[in-house]
Amino acid sequence: MAITPDEAVASANDSVNDSALDTTASSADTSNTRPGDQVARDVTIVVCSTCRKEDGSVTSPTPGEELFEATLAANTGDPGIDGKNIKVISVECLGNCTRRLSAAVVTEQAWTYVFGDLSIDNAPDLIEGARLMRETTNGLMPWRGRPQCLKSGMVARIPPPWRANHSNITPSSNR
Repeated sequence: MAITPDEAVASANDSVNDSALDTTASSADTSNTRPGDQVARDVTIVVCSTCRKEDGSVTSPTPGEELFEATLAANTGDPGIDGKNIKVISVECLGNCTRRLSAAVVTEQAWTYVFGDLSIDNAPDLIEGARLMRETTNGLMPWRGRPQCLKSGMVARIPPPWRANHSNITPSSNR
């Protein structure tokens, strides 16, 4: 079942409990942590269900739907540390059509990653990327240990709202 991008964002936000900003970690001193420095978080993999074949032909199921189904199958439901889960959803379009077969790894209070040039065989890699994000301590997907397709296929890394709103980057002036 495909959902709209707005529903995907709402779903990803709903999957994180209201204490997302509570950065308490088991036995770690969290007095200097920022919201993105949580030890574990829920992660949502968003798969584009409308991605077509390379030649642009429309088939049913689409390669995007096949990637979604394969990712669902690869998600064994391992709750990971602190019981944080990996959720897999599909949306009608991620707007990354030139690098078809696209997916995003979305987490509350951490960076969002958009990937393209994926194949159906990359479903387990998406789950591994979500595991890395679930357990990162700084809100970034570690480069080391990241599957190759999530290195070469990275399209964008989008900062979390707290980072975008409190960045130490000074805006350029309009001269």
